Amino acid sequence: MRYGFVAILLAFLGGCAKAPEKAGEKPAGGYRIYVTNERSGDLSVIDSATHEVVATVPLGKRPRGIHASPDGKLIYVALSGSPIAGPGVDESTLPPPDKSADGIGVYDIAQGRVVKMLKSGSDPEEFDITADGKFLYVSNEDVAGVSILDLSTEKIVATLPTGEEPEGVRMSPDGKYVYATSEDAGMIYKIDTATQKVVNKLKVGRRPRTIAWMPDGKHVWVNAENDGTVVYVDVEKNAVVETIALGEAGVVKPMAVLLSKDASKLYVSTGRGKKVFILDTAARKVESSFEVGQRPWGIALSPDGKTLYSANGPSNDLSVIDLAGKTVTKKIALTGSPWGMVVLP
Repeated sequence: MRYGFVAILLAFLGGCAKAPEKAGEKPAGGYRIYVTNERSGDLSVIDSATHEVVATVPLGKRPRGIHASPDGKLIYVALSGSPIAGPGVDESTLPPPDKSADGIGVYDIAQGRVVKMLKSGSDPEEFDITADGKFLYVSNEDVAGVSILDLSTEKIVATLPTGEEPEGVRMSPDGKYVYATSEDAGMIYKIDTATQKVVNKLKVGRRPRTIAWMPDGKHVWVNAENDGTVVYVDVEKNAVVETIALGEAGVVKPMAVLLSKDASKLYVSTGRGKKVFILDTAARKVESSFEVGQRPWGIALSPDGKTLYSANGPSNDLSVIDLAGKTVTKKIALTGSPWGMVVLP
């Protein structure tokens, strides 16, 4: 009799237990954080309500840049078959690249899987998408150019020359221009989206990687990794307005730049510097800095702007940062070298 009661009770509790969430399911509350893992070739899907990984989805080789479609139904991921190599590495000592692995993976959120691969030029690293969802502008790292991919035809319509090792690509708020960084040349290249031509370039410092546009579209922030600085640029004058030092060059290595929703703060990850810096954008001054993890790279904000996330490659984790207290509240274990992320409801 007791055995029957226990069996019934266990069956009841089992039926009440919450089933594990799948990659394509909408979260019951909060939002989702999608993180690319460069070395393990997959996507970590994290539920913000619990800050737990709910799915790990295979993507392909070296997933890095990640952005959502304007309607939030798809996630595009830059994939590359080129071997991983740091600055100054003799490429002749590396294994040959697998060009068949190069492209933009299209991850369908509802299905929770990659549904297609788009050819986007050689060794894509970063990209941005137009507001109408029609074109991707993709940096092709090993051929010194930015490819323009027409998503309706799934074909490249132009490849624009830049300096060597282009990385960051960012669309202006009005969609009229795109800036692309060249790590090797130390420049940013301005692309007119109407003519699909490079219209000017500007020296900003050593190894620029990422760009953040101010909402008025008149200024941008750019990092200069090897100088230990961030640079404030006047877009219309094509001139550097101010260069702000974050610390000793080579020790503090600014990587990603990200604006708060109201653009009053600029968040900067610093790689081997282990810190995130917060700048007051009106005063163009460093407001504070604090340690967040091992080599923080990609960063993203929660929808309410109260939480910052940093991808920490060497330690294979994601830091959850309370911006009010400027403290790491949790580190989420991931797979191999988290690189970039996107936050979606």
